[in-house]
Amino acid sequence: MSETGDDRAGRTRRVVGIVLALVSIAAGAVLILAHLALPEIVRVAGAGLVVVGLATVLGVDGAGHSRWWARILTGVATAAAGIVVLVWQSASIRSLLWVMVTALIVHGVHTIVAAIRSETDRRVAGMFSGAAAVLLGLLCLVWPVLAIELIALGVGAWLVFVGLRGLLDPLLHRRRERAAARAGSGRLRRWGRTILAVTVFLLVAALAVGSALLLRGDDRPAPDDFYTSTEPLPAEPGVLLRAETLTVGVPAGADAWRILYTSTAPDDTVVAVSGTVIAPGDRGADALPLLSVAHGTTGIVPRCAPSLSPTPFSDGAGAALTQMVTEHGWAGVISDYVGLGTPGMHPYLVGQVEARNVLDASRAARQLDGLTLSSDTVVWGHSQGGHGALWTGQIADDYAPELTLLGIAGMAPATDLYTLAELSKDEVGGKTVSAYIAQSWNEVYPELDLAGHLNPGTAHGVEMIGDLCFNEQDAIAALVRGTQIPDQVFPDAVLDGDLGGTLRENSPTGPWPAPVLIAQGLADPLVKPAMQQDWVDARCADGEPLDYRTYPGRDHNGLVAADSPLTPQLVSWTLDRWNRAAPTPTC
Repeated sequence: MSETGDDRAGRTRRVVGIVLALVSIAAGAVLILAHLALPEIVRVAGAGLVVVGLATVLGVDGAGHSRWWARILTGVATAAAGIVVLVWQSASIRSLLWVMVTALIVHGVHTIVAAIRSETDRRVAGMFSGAAAVLLGLLCLVWPVLAIELIALGVGAWLVFVGLRGLLDPLLHRRRERAAARAGSGRLRRWGRTILAVTVFLLVAALAVGSALLLRGDDRPAPDDFYTSTEPLPAEPGVLLRAETLTVGVPAGADAWRILYTSTAPDDTVVAVSGTVIAPGDRGADALPLLSVAHGTTGIVPRCAPSLSPTPFSDGAGAALTQMVTEHGWAGVISDYVGLGTPGMHPYLVGQVEARNVLDASRAARQLDGLTLSSDTVVWGHSQGGHGALWTGQIADDYAPELTLLGIAGMAPATDLYTLAELSKDEVGGKTVSAYIAQSWNEVYPELDLAGHLNPGTAHGVEMIGDLCFNEQDAIAALVRGTQIPDQVFPDAVLDGDLGGTLRENSPTGPWPAPVLIAQGLADPLVKPAMQQDWVDARCADGEPLDYRTYPGRDHNGLVAADSPLTPQLVSWTLDRWNRAAPTPTC
């Protein structure tokens, strides 16, 4: 019997399908196994998308029985995406990410539609595998940087899968037909595809659930009426407006209060600021020594106030603070800073404002009923708080001359802000801090127009991080968001321009009216030891007698942990300042 036209067309179609499948497998294998540069990744992936698109148009991609128009539209869209990638050689890897996401979602939808018109086992398998492809595409949008880093592997695996499916599907189809007459003997083989598809879907779904848990942050309360001031405010800063007893997170043997007081905003207006006060429960009528604590980074929006935290006294050297209060009879006062607790945006790392808030909190604490506090004080601070403590010492004599500073302790302080930003601009922690600066300084320094000068592709991540706090579950979400900002937040031209100048203006340089202790962990990935050493050397060269102590193996938070060697040293150093012992400068 002679071969008909339909037979020849069918044979040609099968041959073309096999060739396309082999090319798809080969392209995927190259992406997975070869160490390619970015341009080669783009070209190979683009070629693979064209091959898959052609296979889909011809109906030899193994997706199942779809309507001809749906198959052709899907194939044309996929091939067009590949052609765009091949032609647009200047495209970044992020552009390829969007192409991959589009291909995954389009093919996922096509697989679902095709499955509806297929046999029962293929229908269930197609539904789950198609849903997995769509969900995976959406996850790539949630985790863009991770997807970018793994794009060669992801696209490669997808091309291999599609190629194998197109290569093996005709053979599997004939076997299904032969096995249809056998009851039960081929059931496991026929449903194996379904079991695999369900497994893949469950894995992708688990990734989606895990992503939601990581990115959602926590459900901390918004500030209540206590944080809303009554107008008009007193004209002078440092006035206690109200206070209430605080019981949550208070160490045994201590009393604590939440306070609202007046301080000075960046524009020099008087505003309400919140904070906390802690004192020994067993205290006499004598004035208590006062410890003024500048807290570290907690965020830039009102709900991130330390006084709203379930552990309001754990920030920074919390263990040392507890010892000072319960064992040595000191009182401690912690400002939330303006914009944390009270309405508005917190002016993050704006030195003058942090210092005013700290000094005004000390003033206000001395007005609490039933508590007598000395006008002599020692200032502590960790990280952002170290920055605030150094600025507090720098302006204390002019801003609050009625207070006498006996000592200033900065623990891993943010000192040289420009160098910090430069050294950490490509790191997760640096991107997170830069996001806070971008959001906060866009309001504090509108002339910088930071919102209009962010690196392309970073604005969404900056906005999301700005609404997250930097403690408890929110800190994890903020850092995870930081990993998904693909580039440094600020272009080098912006960092080297007016922004860099403003960062330098907010870097503390002295002079200081009291002994200064600087503590630095040598394993700190955020506040770099080399940067700190350079800053200390510059201050020593200017004649500032700093006591600089380094701690091998201690990272940013480990430096102030309860088991850190700094903890007993900090307590001892603070007591020495009260007793007017001679300082021990290292320069």
